[in-house]
Amino acid sequence: MANPALVSLALFGAMVGAVVAIPSSAPASVTAPRAAIDIPANGHREVAVFAGGCFWGVEGVYSHVKGVLSATSGYTGGSAATATYDQSSTGRTGHAESVRVMFDPAQVSYGELLRIYFSVVADPTLKDEQGPDHGTQYRTALFPTSPAQARVARAYISQLSAAHVYKRPIVTTVEPFRGFYPAEAEHQHFFARNPNYPYIVVNDRPKVEALHRQFPASYRG
Repeated sequence: MANPALVSLALFGAMVGAVVAIPSSAPASVTAPRAAIDIPANGHREVAVFAGGCFWGVEGVYSHVKGVLSATSGYTGGSAATATYDQSSTGRTGHAESVRVMFDPAQVSYGELLRIYFSVVADPTLKDEQGPDHGTQYRTALFPTSPAQARVARAYISQLSAAHVYKRPIVTTVEPFRGFYPAEAEHQHFFARNPNYPYIVVNDRPKVEALHRQFPASYRG
């Protein structure tokens, strides 16, 4: 997730009790429009998988969204044999750090989860990087778990592109879902367990604050 040099500097500052002057690497948030095409609620829970840089921040945001029942950090895009932090960090496994979101469509739709993703979770115009993190494992990608999700995801990216919501082209990919592999225990709920960890303060807390500010009706404290 974090650039080792950045983390080392931040941790040093924390150890000596100083405030480390590191500029925020969180994406500049926008307020994307509502999805023109969405999936109607059918009374069943659904699962969606999002990759948008370090999974700490992605999980942190979705954990604060009303209607989200659980958010789990993990790896998607590669095989089970390489679904570990050490291996995925090489950028050669095909995995992306991702978050599996279980949600109640009666409270929050897949289209609204996409809207939050493109508004505050990640900068969809950056290829293989987010903030201080670089490599294919930090790409912005959507892994639809159903044909309906795939249709909505592609339609929404087209909608945002046509509306010129961003100054640069969207590079977020829609990739086949071939399995999700939960990350190691130390990566689960990292944002909630370590709210003052320097990397979280600099890169991820601004995303949750943007969620609260821009989507107050969807925010869960």
